[in-house]
Amino acid sequence: MAVTIRDVARVSGVHVSTVSRTLSAAHLVSPDTRARVLAAADALGYRPNRAARALSTSRTGNLGLIVADIANPFFPPLVKSAQAQARERDYHVFVADTDERPEVEEELVRSMAKQVDGVLLVAPRLANRVIAELSRELPLVVVNRRLRGVPGVLMDVGSGARQALDHLLGLGHREIALATGPHTAWTSREIERAAEGLAAERGVLLQRIGPNPPTEEGGRSAAEEVAASGASAVLAHNDLMAFGLVRQAAGLGLSVPGDLSVVGVDNSHVAQYCSPALTTVEMPVSAAGRGAVDLLLQAVGAGDPPGTVSLETGLVVRESTAPPRGVGAVD
Repeated sequence: MAVTIRDVARVSGVHVSTVSRTLSAAHLVSPDTRARVLAAADALGYRPNRAARALSTSRTGNLGLIVADIANPFFPPLVKSAQAQARERDYHVFVADTDERPEVEEELVRSMAKQVDGVLLVAPRLANRVIAELSRELPLVVVNRRLRGVPGVLMDVGSGARQALDHLLGLGHREIALATGPHTAWTSREIERAAEGLAAERGVLLQRIGPNPPTEEGGRSAAEEVAASGASAVLAHNDLMAFGLVRQAAGLGLSVPGDLSVVGVDNSHVAQYCSPALTTVEMPVSAAGRGAVDLLLQAVGAGDPPGTVSLETGLVVRESTAPPRGVGAVD
């Protein structure tokens, strides 16, 4: 005989409605009760009828997750952690890639609307106005975009950029290039704002180079302008760009870090396999994926409207940064 929700309620010692709420909106149930119900369901081998639940709750049990470029190593760990978090809450995740194209992003949100209960937009390229409009049509959570009225998870890349620049200044660099990403990227604007603010405070020259595609090729393309600028160090929009800068620098006859120190952002797997190993800002992508799912399910459920969560970043110093030639590290 098939195990029913009543069996789970009997074993866990709660009302049937509590079991239902635990399985459909777990954030509305206390952690102790949730653990007891889920343990009973697991022990009994209970599997909810998703089709029946969709009919009774008008929910699909699915979430959408849209990223700018799934080939970028920044995104897969976030996708993986989001999927794991959703699975724990008995949700499935549909993943889609926009190839950095905002019009595709909007099209994907609208096409997913009838198939999912809400959508996560990770590093969106859409204009704020369009995101706000879409958020009125279905629950949305944005990752790395600050937008009033739309819940989100922010990774404090501004703090990371300040740490990176402070590290370079401590090594003695006084002419630093900033290889920016797409002008529609919130992270690029935050890095630029933070780096320019600290450079102004310290009275050093910061040369902006970009916007650039957030890819290895974007880094390669920016390398010649970085070399021509006379900068002894460069902070790149992300690790892929930094990797491209390192590789192209060699083609231009520059050694890293001897002639040019390079810092990335993300601390993706590219960073540790780059030669030399890349100094980079670590972004808490796994925590962001889990947090974004929690916020989205809160928005889907009957709880209070969620707000914005900010996560800390930190600098990971490796081999791609050193004092400029003839200069010792500065205290």
